[in-house]
Amino acid sequence: MDAKVLLTVRDIDFAIRGHAILQSVSLHVARGQIVTLIGPNGAGKSTLVRIVLGLRRPSAGHVELLSGARLGYMPQRLVLDPTLPLTVQRFVTLGTPAPRARVQALLAEVGAAQVIDSPVQAISGGELQRVLLARALLREPDLLVLDEPIQGVDLTGQYELYDLISNLRRQRGCGILMVSHELHLVMATTDQVVCLNRHVCCSGHPDHVARDPAYLALFGLDGARRLAIYHHQHNHHHDLHGTVVTDDKPHG
Repeated sequence: MDAKVLLTVRDIDFAIRGHAILQSVSLHVARGQIVTLIGPNGAGKSTLVRIVLGLRRPSAGHVELLSGARLGYMPQRLVLDPTLPLTVQRFVTLGTPAPRARVQALLAEVGAAQVIDSPVQAISGGELQRVLLARALLREPDLLVLDEPIQGVDLTGQYELYDLISNLRRQRGCGILMVSHELHLVMATTDQVVCLNRHVCCSGHPDHVARDPAYLALFGLDGARRLAIYHHQHNHHHDLHGTVVTDDKPHG
């Protein structure tokens, strides 16, 4: 396996009671690369993620992770008992003990240092996604697997989270496999798109996929209604509570 390639998924089939969920799915993720799975509901995206994580066994094909590579996982959703007394500090270290200073540093890296002592149930949707990301980073992963990382976040928060994910890739050099429905944002922040609908309909650079007939047909787009690739440039950003913060340089 190429030392730069962290993950290889080759010819994966998966079926439940004879019903095909995935058919001949292949992809790879290299260091420093963001690969994004897109597709409609029921396309098999989350199933493929579970196979990559070893939580499901494929009917055929195989998954190969670079020897010694560490995985970090951010789930699509989190359901907690509202009566459970659980602070962010405690939640981040569940299953992976770490000193408070380490947790504080990770939360600061994702822009959520101020919630370390807050109950998990009391923080906002944007804060929760950043806490989940900090928890995924605790193991110093070589490969981050992010299943719908902007779930439950407003439009402003979505842009900020994608910007954060891109920065993490650049700063840490990790590979990222991401699932998303927010195509207009994903197209601008990913290196490769894999368009999935039980099988790989098309894949490649975002500019190429955006023009692919299979992609346009899958999302009901025609030449006059193609989804524009989203480029966001402005001279401010919004904090976790939506407050405008002026920047010296524009984001983009």
